[in-house]
Amino acid sequence: MSSSRFTNDVWILGATGHVGRAVAARLVESNVLPVLVGRDRERLSQLAAALSKELRIIVAASPEEIATEISRQRPAVVINTIGPFTETTVLIARTCLPCSHYIDLANDVISVSALLDLHEEAVAAGRTLVTGAGFGVLATESVVMKLCQDRPTPDRVRTDMLPSVEIEGGVIGEALAATLIDGLPYGGRSYKRGRLVRNRIGSSVTTIILPDGSHVATASAPLGELLAAQRASGSPNVLAASSEVPTGPAVRVILPIAAGLLHMRPLRTFAKRRFARLHISPRKRPREYSWGHASVQWPDGADQEGWLRTGDAMVFTTTVAATVAEKLLADQGQPGAYTPGALFGPELAEAAGGIFLITPPHRKDH
Repeated sequence: MSSSRFTNDVWILGATGHVGRAVAARLVESNVLPVLVGRDRERLSQLAAALSKELRIIVAASPEEIATEISRQRPAVVINTIGPFTETTVLIARTCLPCSHYIDLANDVISVSALLDLHEEAVAAGRTLVTGAGFGVLATESVVMKLCQDRPTPDRVRTDMLPSVEIEGGVIGEALAATLIDGLPYGGRSYKRGRLVRNRIGSSVTTIILPDGSHVATASAPLGELLAAQRASGSPNVLAASSEVPTGPAVRVILPIAAGLLHMRPLRTFAKRRFARLHISPRKRPREYSWGHASVQWPDGADQEGWLRTGDAMVFTTTVAATVAEKLLADQGQPGAYTPGALFGPELAEAAGGIFLITPPHRKDH
């Protein structure tokens, strides 16, 4: 794969959002001058002025308009931060294939699966597509890779995502509301006997004891890291869980009911509009560290668990997305569609500031 046709430009789609701004700042620190893409000219101009007078902006009102500009201007790398990824991933990634590498921050089964299904197209085009380039996917995927390295195929894998994030506060907004609401009708998923099957969102609740001795509850969710963990381990039985899923008894009853009702498009549209207007208060990080956790069991009775420790999960996400972009600019990728760990190994998590804590293997007595 040759980079001789590429210029040193990275487009950030949704550049004025929280993640987009942070990724732009991180790239500028690394002497990469990104192109800021979004809907609001004034906000784009303000961000460009705050980061560097040399930054270029592109105003595009919709994903379709962005796709048109990508086809016309042929950037080297495109970072997609625009949700819902179920609507933007395939559209933008396919537009990139003739000329650009692609990165997104998706972490839902639908979007991650759709991007990975473009592998052969990406190989034929000689381009690299990366999905889940953030704390979601990489934090647990990298631990699974560490635990399964040079080991037989495990029988069971469970991943637990425990982010600790400082929240700015403000309205939720259309993109995030759509991401959260559109995912509910899909329902939960897990791997059982090698097949991707339905399970209930918020089930398989467990209390995780963190390495620092604190306790956090997690419950199952249809996360993109479910696919990443299955691919990294080859295990026929995989479950993905998160501390971000409410674990109270009442909520666990309500979630499946809400998921069923939201199959109705008018109700889903109404819910997204109302949810987008909600205002969330600023919040400090609930814990000093964010954790990616995985536990693995082998057919012979052996089991092992491991952790990836990071700071603020959003800062980690920012660093991962920017690092992947820099690697693709430096021609360090390979054609195809990948999760970040599958492409660059667990070392990518360490490069983004993560620290692995792997416990010794344990064998249960029979």
